Amino acid sequence: MKLLTVPASRGAVWVRSGFRIFFTKPLGFASLFASFILTAMFLLLVPSIGPLLVLIVLPLVSQGFMLGTQQALAGQTPMPDLLTLPLRGPRSRAFDMLKIGLVYGACSFVIMWICSVADGGRFEILQQAMGEETPDAARISFLLQDPMLLVGLVLRLTLASLLSVPFWHAPALIHWDGQGVAQSLFSSTVGCWRNKSAFAVFGISWLMVIVVLGVLLNTLFALLLDAPQLVPMAALPAGLMFSTVFYASLYFTFVDCFGNPEATPQPKR
Repeated sequence: MKLLTVPASRGAVWVRSGFRIFFTKPLGFASLFASFILTAMFLLLVPSIGPLLVLIVLPLVSQGFMLGTQQALAGQTPMPDLLTLPLRGPRSRAFDMLKIGLVYGACSFVIMWICSVADGGRFEILQQAMGEETPDAARISFLLQDPMLLVGLVLRLTLASLLSVPFWHAPALIHWDGQGVAQSLFSSTVGCWRNKSAFAVFGISWLMVIVVLGVLLNTLFALLLDAPQLVPMAALPAGLMFSTVFYASLYFTFVDCFGNPEATPQPKR
């Protein structure tokens, strides 16, 4: 594989390609995402380290979706077992995939700790307030007005974005190119940097999609149907679909940065 550079406009193409490939095999991609959600719910039941375990498997999930998109492009239906396929290859690559997950989980926890210190734990307090059976609107409004909360949110977004750069392509480079952990993190960083304008457009395009969805839902349910209470109910399935499409689009970002990977041999079912 070699590093490639593409124009900024490719960022919007990645988003469109994600939607297009999703609708070719919607049930297959939905099963992939549902398997991830169920796995995450199960891992969260593990005392103390549940959230860490979820973070550790995220690189594996992104690679599973890349394999799913690769299969869908070949006319095959993605299956849930793709999420574990990277662990069923050569032992060295499987270990590297586990290592990349451990590093990602550790870095994510460090970021959460830094941000919690920066905002004095206000984000966690807000989460608890919003998660109550009967949320106190006045208290939530008061918490949202705290300037330190905004500082923490901006810091979280900034650090999470920076962390995503070295890990964006790392699982794919380990799985398809046989790179080690350090080399894959470096290659991913270089690939993202060389195509930073395309990734900026990619992020802006997704932001526009979310904004348009919000406007449409509020217009439909709040203004036309006079049922604003239905907006969250409609936003949930739409959000799940968009999350699935986002993961499906990751393959196209990899192809434009490093070229087409070879087709992955499928295990016997």
